[in-house]
Amino acid sequence: MAETAATDWHARANELKIDGRAFINGQRVAALSGQVFDNLSPIDGRLLGQVARCDSLDVDAAVLAARAAFDDRRWAGKSPAQRKRVLLKFSDLVQKHGPELALLETLDMGKPIKYSQSVDVGATANCLRWYGEAIDKIYDEIAPTPTNSLALITREAVGVVAAIVPWNYPMIMAAWKIAPALAAGNSVILKPSEKSPLTALRLAELGLEAGLPAGVFNVLPGYGHEAGAALALHMDIDCIAFTGSTRTGKLIVQMAGQSNLKRAWTELGGKSANIVCADCPDLDQAVAAAVGSIFFNQGESCNAPSRLFVEESIKAEFLQKAVAMLPRFQPGDPLDESTVMGAIVDATQMSTVMGYIAAGQREGAQLLGGGAQARTETGGHYVQPTIFDGVDGTMTIAREEIFGPVLSVLGFTDIADAVKQANATPYGLQAAVWTSDISKAIQTARALRAGTVHVNQYDGDDITVPFGGYKQSGNGRDKSLHALDKYTELKTTWIQVG
Repeated sequence: MAETAATDWHARANELKIDGRAFINGQRVAALSGQVFDNLSPIDGRLLGQVARCDSLDVDAAVLAARAAFDDRRWAGKSPAQRKRVLLKFSDLVQKHGPELALLETLDMGKPIKYSQSVDVGATANCLRWYGEAIDKIYDEIAPTPTNSLALITREAVGVVAAIVPWNYPMIMAAWKIAPALAAGNSVILKPSEKSPLTALRLAELGLEAGLPAGVFNVLPGYGHEAGAALALHMDIDCIAFTGSTRTGKLIVQMAGQSNLKRAWTELGGKSANIVCADCPDLDQAVAAAVGSIFFNQGESCNAPSRLFVEESIKAEFLQKAVAMLPRFQPGDPLDESTVMGAIVDATQMSTVMGYIAAGQREGAQLLGGGAQARTETGGHYVQPTIFDGVDGTMTIAREEIFGPVLSVLGFTDIADAVKQANATPYGLQAAVWTSDISKAIQTARALRAGTVHVNQYDGDDITVPFGGYKQSGNGRDKSLHALDKYTELKTTWIQVG
């Protein structure tokens, strides 16, 4: 149930009890090593609690539990309709505990509470519900073989799935992995980022309450080079699904190959291009989308349109309107429901963002607004919304993923050249074009090398459409029925009948 505007989120935060223990085989447990790490809030640097620092020993324990659960078919052996009922109850419990989950999310990674409630909780519950509803409506196939044979093509759970998710949308990214994997009948081991482990651990408890058998859904907090690497290298994990940086994704694919050649699926970085033509149907709408999309979630989104290409004839007007919007996105208290931009996830990421801003200035880009830290008196990590003009494709801020509230603006006079520049990146996650010319829109969308191309909008989204990218933005797709391809095997059963 949605909270009212009168909710005192600070008081709720002070009353919150944090349990940082891992979740293995249906129970909260300490790391076998006994080690923990401090979980600090980016809002003000407060210590939220201590979290289990899982490593290879805990991975072995979780894999043992997950494998036993899969092999005895306590979950995989249930009918699709039975799994559906559990996932629907899981979704209902996420909604019921929405305020608690939203608060954990905001405290853990700094996003505004209004979005933790309205976006993250709802999207997580919807994802679980959608895959629960879908799984008993998927049919297998019969091949058109000769009449003296019958060939059945069936889809089976792949087995034990490891999912490693990032810190920017902890609940949503977890749901994109666990919902289709669980719906298909797999056992799952989820490793959340060490920067934002709290909602994943709570989700495990809610899943158990919903009826997931012990061992089917396990959560291991810990560091990537310890727990994450152990998952990628484990010989008894059948599939690993990762969302995060391209650098880490490459390592995971290598480790999967070095071990048992487990299926490895990666949703990685982006440097998305947003192309605004002079004939765009609504300039104000294009400005609002460009600014709102790059500053949403503090710019910590892999699909953020961080490269803005504006046709020269409208560029001055566009930038005037864009700069005028900056006051709306000044960082505020994430626990205040009026705040629209919160804290950067931690000091390391804030330093990275500030380093990119310094590089932009050093390499000759023109700073139009922002560019400094904010709310330094709070002890938290905040960066002003920042816009650079005069950017060219060779600059660091135009080439590398910043993962912060920094917009780079480039001009163009020829749409073909804009597309060429947009494609001149190792990434290919998303892109957009704004134009009133339908032929130009279609031709540009076809030419852009990206998994999703938006036309006259940005951030259009639904669980029914696949999410993923070309090139070094990864492989496979999250969301939609296509996500089930990652967590299932196709089996052919050939029966001779004559």
